[in-house]
Amino acid sequence: MPRLSPISWIKFVKKMRIFGFDGPFQEGRHPYMVKGNVTITIPNPHSVDISPDLLSRILRQAEISRLLWTEKE
Repeated sequence: MPRLSPISWIKFVKKMRIFGFDGPFQEGRHPYMVKGNVTITIPNPHSVDISPDLLSRILRQAEISRLLWTEKE
């Protein structure tokens, strides 16, 4: 299984749009992105990169495999 690496918030959002997600939208404490009936909560934009652990949990919610995620780099 490919290893995930930290990713900046902006690069993460751009990549999620490639996978067909719309957003990010803000209606509470955290932004979210939507694709059909799948909604994922994403972290707030900070200067710190999204960690591989958090990225893994988000990808699981978004139903995106690690292999597919690393192929799109």
